Amino acid sequence: MKYYFLVLLFSFISCTNSKKENKEEIQINNQKVIVIQPLGDFKTSQSKEIFNQIKAINSVVVLRQNIPFPENSFYKPRNRFRADSIIKNLKNNIGKDSVIVGLSNSDISTTKNKHRDWGVMGLGYNPGKACVVSDFRLSKVNKKQQFYKLVLHELGHTEGLPHCKTKTCLMRDAEGGNHFDEEKGFCLNCNNFLKSKGWNLL
Repeated sequence: MKYYFLVLLFSFISCTNSKKENKEEIQINNQKVIVIQPLGDFKTSQSKEIFNQIKAINSVVVLRQNIPFPENSFYKPRNRFRADSIIKNLKNNIGKDSVIVGLSNSDISTTKNKHRDWGVMGLGYNPGKACVVSDFRLSKVNKKQQFYKLVLHELGHTEGLPHCKTKTCLMRDAEGGNHFDEEKGFCLNCNNFLKSKGWNLL
């Protein structure tokens, strides 16, 4: 009888551990591999800092070596790079379950409404596999913190998040301005959405 009880106890513990392991595997499988791609002369120290920050919320992250901007992305009349051309190029250089974020110190732009070349801080497919961010238009004060928030904003778009009406949320629409110092984090709805995608958010 004692032996039979021990067998039952062992079986129960094994099943419990197995369920726990499966749950952890599912959570990891839900996470996309985030590929960090520095562009042009983007600073190595900055790349490593973003890598470490992203790793805290998604353990599946890869930092690549710097590569040149795509040849067709330079817009000579304004001396800047086309964000739409960059992400179209970047999305072809990653795996099926990956998302890539290009990091730039140079100015970037895209077409917006009647503006053929509109300067932006970042651009990403929503949802999609690629986004690009630039610190060129960020304020000198709190630039590091703002840049990290910008990366999270564009990655949020790639996961499928639209702009958020909550003014303190990282998914707030910039509307031509810089509101990052007012943004404290993801609002509850955006936070829960990203958690469902495997993000390790508080």
